[in-house]
Amino acid sequence: MTTKFLKTTLWASLAALTLAACGGDKPADNAAAAATETKTLAITAIVEHPALDAARAGAIEQLAAEGFKEGENLTVNFQSAQGNMGTAGQIAKQFASENPDVIYAIATPSAQAVASATTTIPVVFSAVTDPVEAKLVTSLEKSGNNVTGASDVLPYEPQIELIRELIPNVKNVGYVYSPGEVNSTVVLKNLKEKLAPLGINVIESPAQKSSDITQAANALVGKVDVIYTSTDNNVINAYEALYQVAKSAKIPLISADTSTVERGAVAALGVNYTDLGKESGKIIARVLKGEKPDAIPVYISQNLDLYVSKKHAAEQGVTLPQAVLDRAAKVVE
Repeated sequence: MTTKFLKTTLWASLAALTLAACGGDKPADNAAAAATETKTLAITAIVEHPALDAARAGAIEQLAAEGFKEGENLTVNFQSAQGNMGTAGQIAKQFASENPDVIYAIATPSAQAVASATTTIPVVFSAVTDPVEAKLVTSLEKSGNNVTGASDVLPYEPQIELIRELIPNVKNVGYVYSPGEVNSTVVLKNLKEKLAPLGINVIESPAQKSSDITQAANALVGKVDVIYTSTDNNVINAYEALYQVAKSAKIPLISADTSTVERGAVAALGVNYTDLGKESGKIIARVLKGEKPDAIPVYISQNLDLYVSKKHAAEQGVTLPQAVLDRAAKVVE
């Protein structure tokens, strides 16, 4: 046993006695509950765009509230894969070799890469649409492994209701997506199943990478009444390219990511990614305090925000009903 250990133990014992003598048996607040030793958090995202950036910032903010403050008792290492799956795998392997206390993986591709790289380091994901389908966890209640996190899965009915409210006579919905992203292919499958009984077709247009978005959008011109976009990372990363096609062809864009309304969408109904990040931060804090990931259920966001843009609606030939404007959390003029 080292002299340093004996001193540390002695000080801890004295502190405990002093606290008891002062009647200090009140539950510690979040800051006091945080470990005094510096913890390491590795963060990776498949790409940097407003939604994923918000999920990262929200987690850091929540961790500070939980007593884990970057630069004080928390060391953070962030790396973006810049939309490249190969890079995501390299980052995952690097993080696994560095053995941080927790790896925070933002978006499905990065979460899959990290989960494949380690079965021992705790992994907390965020902005993953279907963690079971992505094979990150075996169930939402109990992961059965070293992984847990927060999902941005959306109920389809409100999305479909919004599409029909804005485009009453809709018959064909265009869907631009990345075939390599599980979160996007899951949405495509479910969207087809939900819209078919309503007599509405889904016309898909795949884009392997962000630079293919313009071509994929142009392929839908003259074939669809609206283009619906999910939380596909390649699509969100190149949303301005999609917007230019929609504006020129007067095809309304409706999205599941509220950050896209500033960038070209007529309307978006989606989760608040800052809040989702905060929920992820709560999970990370629990792991840093000693809980095992497999005992922490996956968080599912229950609140959806509606954002609309009057400018983009006018450009894309859509009249925003007053009912939609009235319930919007944000109206972009």
